[in-house]
Amino acid sequence: MSHGSSPAAWTAVLLALLGTTIGGIGLVPEPNWVVFTIGCVLAVLAGPVGLIMSKSGRGAKSH
Repeated sequence: MSHGSSPAAWTAVLLALLGTTIGGIGLVPEPNWVVFTIGCVLAVLAGPVGLIMSKSGRGAKSH
């Protein structure tokens, strides 16, 4: 069992982490809504990017 260790999973997790970090930075010390929105968009795109990569053969192999 691979537990999802694949390029698709790592890319999705790193994009979500990057988006969350950028969104958080956009809120400190004073809200910058453009930076926050960019972070949110990155975090939301992590799922579809991981799914597309998985369907294109970069996901974990099921046995």
